[in-house]
Amino acid sequence: MESQNPWWYGEEDVKYEEWKSLPIKWIPPILSEFNFKAFSLNFLVGPRQVGKTTALRILIHKFLLPKVAPKSVFYYSCEELTDFRELGEILDNYISFKKANRIKKSFIILDEITFVKEWYRALKIRIDKGLFKNDVIIVSGSASVQLLKEKEYFPGRRGYGKDIIFYPLDFPSYFRIFKKNVELVSSNILEVEESIKANRVFSSTLKEMFEKYLITGGFPLPIIEFYTKGKVTFDTRKIYIDWFKNDFSKLGKNESYMKEVISYLILSRLSPVSWNSIARETSIGSPHTAQDYVESLKNLFVVEILNFIDHTGRILYRKNKKIHFTDPFLYTTLCEYTRNQPFEDNILESVVASHLSRKFETFYWKNKTEVDVVVKLGKKLIGIEVKTSLRPWRKPLHLDKVYVIKKDEIPLFLSSLEVFH
Repeated sequence: MESQNPWWYGEEDVKYEEWKSLPIKWIPPILSEFNFKAFSLNFLVGPRQVGKTTALRILIHKFLLPKVAPKSVFYYSCEELTDFRELGEILDNYISFKKANRIKKSFIILDEITFVKEWYRALKIRIDKGLFKNDVIIVSGSASVQLLKEKEYFPGRRGYGKDIIFYPLDFPSYFRIFKKNVELVSSNILEVEESIKANRVFSSTLKEMFEKYLITGGFPLPIIEFYTKGKVTFDTRKIYIDWFKNDFSKLGKNESYMKEVISYLILSRLSPVSWNSIARETSIGSPHTAQDYVESLKNLFVVEILNFIDHTGRILYRKNKKIHFTDPFLYTTLCEYTRNQPFEDNILESVVASHLSRKFETFYWKNKTEVDVVVKLGKKLIGIEVKTSLRPWRKPLHLDKVYVIKKDEIPLFLSSLEVFH
């Protein structure tokens, strides 16, 4: 336990020092949301390799240790634990350590807890006993829906706790990190035209950075490699492919089936698909199983699912879905994994859709024409059409507002909206 908390004894934290020594680094924007009060049980979720563990180390060293006693900060990576009993033993050891050192308030960080069987049992019983009444607990994991569903085991036991989703860097954050000297104007989606006008002077810089973003996505490893070596190697992609395989296995999914599903989604080229069509065109056979596989990809932050919304604002869950890959680097890596060629127009549309999905309720609409993304904002329906070709397009009459975004205008549009993280 002490090996994971070297600051207790004034020793060097190797992982944090590694981050400090990186030639390219940044403080994740998500840390601005880390303002925790006791008692609180907080959930931090996001995909693997997005930098959750690094963010937690930065939180410890830059925001906690300058203010609190080192032994009041307890970090534990749960990846090697199997069940709630082992986790309970770890927690009891720290509780005893805390008492011996007369610590009244502590920060307990349980990292990558998702696959610890029935982990919530270890926390729940100790919360009920009042053992953490003055503490802040942060629980992190990589399977979003699974972890956020398990929070239901804590009714009335969260205190000031909140849920934080740690996405890969969005393009506006990416731009601001690497172009600190450029001040962009941002506004809400109903008033974004004025921000676009103000930011148009930076169009060429935005376009240049967006081309890099399409290569690296928002994940730290490809970003660092690209900015230090000028390219993203297959070795880096393999790290993410191995992550996919490992998490598929932990979720009890057949890798061959998952590979077929991913390949089908890539080749569908963002045409709306049904669970039946996926089942029919793969070896899966069952639409329920096909749905389960796609929703597992969503739980792992690999895809975003857009449902159909009709002209009245009613969501039709039984109609076909549009399924977007959430990050351009993930998309091209999965193309490599399934031996498919990437499609640029699909990458561009998915970048827009996945960015908007972080902030809004997002859907799609299709009749004689199609609207790539429909944002539901109260009673208003706002259409966003990503125009990467010369095909004709007509504005549906039922939409309150429509933005038609040409390929070169995508970085300007995204960077003019209020930040997504």
